[in-house]
Amino acid sequence: MPKVGAWSAALIAAMAGPALADDAVSDEAPLQVHAFASQGALLTSNNNYLAHTERGSLEFTEAGINFTKALDDRLSAGLQLFARDLGTEGNYSAKFDWLYLDYRWKDWLGVRAGRVKLPYGLYNDTSDIDAAQPVILLPQGVYPATNRNFLLAQTGFELSGFYPLGSAGALDYHAYLGTLYLSIQDTSAVRINNLDVPYIAGGRVLWEVPVEGLRVAASALNGELDGSFTLAGESMSTTVTFESRSTNWLASVEYQDRGILLAAEYGRSVGRSTVGAMTIHRTAEHMYGLAGYRWRPWLQTTAYYSLLYPDVDQRSGQVHHQYDAAGAVRFDITPHWILKLEGHFLRGTAALSSDLNGGRPLADLVNQWWLLAAKTTVYF
Repeated sequence: MPKVGAWSAALIAAMAGPALADDAVSDEAPLQVHAFASQGALLTSNNNYLAHTERGSLEFTEAGINFTKALDDRLSAGLQLFARDLGTEGNYSAKFDWLYLDYRWKDWLGVRAGRVKLPYGLYNDTSDIDAAQPVILLPQGVYPATNRNFLLAQTGFELSGFYPLGSAGALDYHAYLGTLYLSIQDTSAVRINNLDVPYIAGGRVLWEVPVEGLRVAASALNGELDGSFTLAGESMSTTVTFESRSTNWLASVEYQDRGILLAAEYGRSVGRSTVGAMTIHRTAEHMYGLAGYRWRPWLQTTAYYSLLYPDVDQRSGQVHHQYDAAGAVRFDITPHWILKLEGHFLRGTAALSSDLNGGRPLADLVNQWWLLAAKTTVYF
């Protein structure tokens, strides 16, 4: 994820410049500033998940500030500076989540350049906005919290638009091409020497069905990852190269009206990895169903059930799946302060980290376990 640099400084200057130099533009389209800060807590009955949670963890902190500005009738700019601490991730290092220049030629055609959010599924491009979500952890098979740093946004270009279809509803589309900047930590078994993403390309088409509150979407993403690593105990001069290509797709449906929220998504990731002289083909599968209801303006409850299979050819055994039944309650204490409480009952260890659990193999971890989470967020 890019840090503050010359491009970022130029973008900030471009956003601030018109506000100072052109009072008319400033009055019509003032600089929009929003910020948020969250503190969470995680506790598991067994198995460390996301952080050292068996004894309870407060390593679940987020803070961000974003700016958006219309520079003229067609050109706008935006950026978000974000820092977090989630177990071994983040450690409060402030970086840019996203930053862009957007030129909107017509409603149905615009181009955006910079570090642009990935429109994947229903919620990936809003997963950085806690106030927009009814739960603390989105279904982790589809929206893993550990992947947020490099799957929230891509660096490159995006075409997008909104096209009315009359009595058939409307289409919202996004198509993008760019790259990702990855930083993956070494493990007890592997030291990463280098990583490179030559490209990432994909898109999403969302159909607003002519039924109030109903929308259907299809998303696809294709990318390549190259690099090399050194195995623990091997000579540091001996490296293993790898190359991985994957195609991911996701089908989505959501209904939201009169306090009711229903959503379901199903997807697969088809990958081919070459490690040294060995080639591996693997297809992963993930899905969930979610239902929620807003009882009062200040009270919402949500439940979901999600499934993850890292390899569809191997579904049995705790290391080959993870099932998650979750329930959450959200309290909107004030228009700028929310509190969420959440419980999960999980079966399987496929999404756990061996390193986070003292190097123990996933097969040696506890098969059935629970997770409790709490999170409070202030925002404006």
